[in-house]
Amino acid sequence: MDESTKQIAERFQCKYRVFERGTDPKQVEEAYRDAYAAGQKEGFFPAVVLLDEYVVEWLNEVAAGEYDRDQIIANCKDNGKEILEERFAEYTDDFDEEAFAEFIGNETTGDALDQFIGYMSFNDGMLEADTLLLFVPVKNPWEIVAYVPLGGWNECPAADDMIAICKYWYEKYKAVPASFTHDVMEFYAPCGINGVDSLEAAKEHYAFCMDRVDQGTRTYKLSELAMGLAESEVWYFWWD
Repeated sequence: MDESTKQIAERFQCKYRVFERGTDPKQVEEAYRDAYAAGQKEGFFPAVVLLDEYVVEWLNEVAAGEYDRDQIIANCKDNGKEILEERFAEYTDDFDEEAFAEFIGNETTGDALDQFIGYMSFNDGMLEADTLLLFVPVKNPWEIVAYVPLGGWNECPAADDMIAICKYWYEKYKAVPASFTHDVMEFYAPCGINGVDSLEAAKEHYAFCMDRVDQGTRTYKLSELAMGLAESEVWYFWWD
């Protein structure tokens, strides 16, 4: 294990497990699911963090600043739904009726996700950097975002908006923030979309991350994403 990995892991001030670069990602997946089950009884939520160079640099900057984790949690608001509605309206503001219908589409199939993929190397499928499995001592899963303060770049929501959205999604879908890289965030959603209309869920995903449709589908249609979400227990978001 790299010494910087140990130093960063200990800053989180919670139990952790390290998976070294080059490890089979299946080991992380299995460990996360075991930890998730254990956490339901023991009072914690797990989170996976890929320590690539960008994450290491960012976390070092956070540590050197005046980041207040407890204040972020205390300031969490019940406005996640409103934030998503505003973002969706902003991103579709230029669409006329015809363009909006074209964007929605009428796709009947989509890719379902049942495993985390954000920390996998595109070259060999292994872990592309040392990876932490954190056992985060929080009562509420949305508070994980305060422990892992990644976000606020490009169109990715800042920490205060992110935590509000995660709170809303847990209450609505039972989805929890689970896996983090410098540009990817994945949720574990064991209840899927929890009986919610798949197109409604897809609109919220697009509002959270436009690239989920614009670069993450074959047809660039919201309905393709919706069809995949109907069968998914992992939600994937990538901000270019």
